[in-house]
Amino acid sequence: MKILIAEDDRISRSFLQKFMSNYGDVEVAVDGMEAVDMYMDAIKNNEPFDLLCLDIMMPKVDGLKVLRVIRQLEGQNKQAGAHKLKIIMMTALADVGYVDEAFRLGCDAYASKPVDTEKVEEAMRNLGLISNDEA
Repeated sequence: MKILIAEDDRISRSFLQKFMSNYGDVEVAVDGMEAVDMYMDAIKNNEPFDLLCLDIMMPKVDGLKVLRVIRQLEGQNKQAGAHKLKIIMMTALADVGYVDEAFRLGCDAYASKPVDTEKVEEAMRNLGLISNDEA
């Protein structure tokens, strides 16, 4: 599995990178603009990501805008549902409005911070990214 982590906080990014490396090859972006660039490069090189762990509050371009751009690009490229990037939104924000907006824009799952690894594993199982014996 090819995983992209878009997280501006160095400690959270390092933790997620170490945890997610148990499930695949991990690349990291430190802001939303870099995440979009990395997503587009991966598509262009025919090596798409399978999973994006996306923080909502990031500099340059926030996670909701990244989510919107990626889903629009997928629509333009007519990517089938099975090949769509799975996106887990991650945030410390308690505002349910952000979560509702993320689902409206097409995120697949949500995980609050600090990250609960068991909940992230459960979300990955529910999305068909890992099996029960991988967690």
